[in-house]
Order: sequence, then structure tokens, then C-alpha cells
Amino acid sequence: MRKIYTVVLLLLAQWGNAQELKCNVQVNYNQITNANPQVFRTLQTQLTDFMNNTKWTNRIYTPVELIDCSMYITVNSYDNNILNSTIQIQSSRPGYNSTYSSPVLNMHDRDFTFDYIENQQLNFNKDLYSSELASTLAFYAYVIIGLDADTFALNGGESSLKTAQNIVNVAQSSGRSGWIQGDNRQNRYYFITDLMAPNFEAFRKSLFGYHLHGIDAMADNTKKGKEQIKKAVLDLNALHGSRPNSYLMRVFFDAKATEIVDVFSGGPEIATSDLKETLSRISPQNSAKWNQIK
Repeated sequence: MRKIYTVVLLLLAQWGNAQELKCNVQVNYNQITNANPQVFRTLQTQLTDFMNNTKWTNRIYTPVELIDCSMYITVNSYDNNILNSTIQIQSSRPGYNSTYSSPVLNMHDRDFTFDYIENQQLNFNKDLYSSELASTLAFYAYVIIGLDADTFALNGGESSLKTAQNIVNVAQSSGRSGWIQGDNRQNRYYFITDLMAPNFEAFRKSLFGYHLHGIDAMADNTKKGKEQIKKAVLDLNALHGSRPNSYLMRVFFDAKATEIVDVFSGGPEIATSDLKETLSRISPQNSAKWNQIK
């Protein structure tokens, strides 16, 4: 009995120390020939530790609750410790009572130029802009955590998303393009501003319904799950009418387009003519995919 009690205490201790993310960070430096490759390998290790070992929220996550995500950084040029890069951020969450993992986020950020000296310490303070590298990764950590929570409860990620918005507000003092208003409307500023705006409330509501009532219902009642996913997508039509071609909508379909096609291309059939019409209107860049829906 004492052994069992000891094991339970050890597991609770591990859970108490478990952070929020299970993040796979990759740094691609294939284009760089003027630097020691060890710099980039060290960077990858440091960023992996930063994402996975930082306690981002006050909530205790058990090991099975850790959020699967990835960051793929491509270094385009390297000069005087300045890395001109892009970063792709992806995350997913499991479907209830299944082995299926549903993509939640798929973003490609091209405004990612930062200073880095090998083994430099990464310091992050949500109320201070310490560095482009730390602030950008922290911003996406809170976006990942916030959107994941939004898929389980309506506006469940409010606290984390507000922190992400605060990071943007603080980082505007840097003057860098990823954080400020400007000609590029596909950056961190516009993403989080739209996500938190009252007139985009329908977006987060659809995100919640799509996952909790749609994806999570698929294992027990596939037809019901498909109908709820369809409803969530159709509900985005009104949002498109008021804010057509928004960056937020593009991010949604970058993550969901393939999944939507897969969901409606097999299993019990439901009416999809109105769905295909709506999808073609609100996400025309994926029209070739929508034609595959039966």
C-alpha cells in the first residue's frame, strides 16, 4: 500500500510540474553557408527547451493534456548574428474517444528577423519587450494555448489570448513590422486584434462548435458530428459578409481545408450543396479542394 501511495505522489508531482506544450521545434539552416552549423543546432535546442519548459499559465496540465504543436523555422540569411527567417506554427488537439488528432492552427509568419548569439539566455516578461525571439515565441505559445482551450469551452482561451494581445501591445515599441499596423495585414498584430474583436465573436464560437460538437461527436455518431461541423462552417458566412478576406479566416482554412474535405468525402452522407457553395464563397483559394466534397 505504501508503494502505491508513493507512486501516486510521484505521478502527482510530475503532473504538477508538467508544462502546457509538447512542442517540436526545427531550425532549417540549409541555405546558410557562412556560419558554423552548431549555432543553429544550439538555437534549436534552446528554443525547444524554452517552449516546453516554460510555465505559461497557472493551470496544471497532466501529461496526456499537453498540447501537440510544432514550430518550423527557416533561416534565409545570417549576418552579424542577425537571422532573417520565417516561422510556421502548427497545433492540433485529439478528438474525443478516438486516436484522431484535429489540426487547430497552421500559420506561416514571414516577419521573423531576430538577433541571436549562441547560448544567449532567453528572457521573457509579458510586460516587457526583451527580444524579438523571446517575444515572438511567447506570443505563439499563448495563441496555441488559447485556441486549444477555445476548442473545449466557449471562449475558454480568453486569458491566454489576452496575454498574447498584451505581448503585441508591448512589442509595438520595437517598431518591427510583425507587431504593428501597416501594409502587411497578415501579421501578429492583425491576427490577435481580429481574434479578440467583438465583431469576430462568431469565429471563436464556430471554432468551439466545430470541435466540441463536431469532431468530438464523430467517434460515437459520425453523422451528427458531420452536421455540427457543417453548421460551424456555415456560421462563418455571416462573418465573411462583414469582414471578407480576413486574415483570421485564411488561418482557419489553412488548418482545416484538408480535414473538411476528408470529413465530407466518406461515411454517412448529409446534404452538402449549401456547404460547398458557402466554402467556395468564403475560402475561394481552396476551391479545388471543395470540389472534392461529395
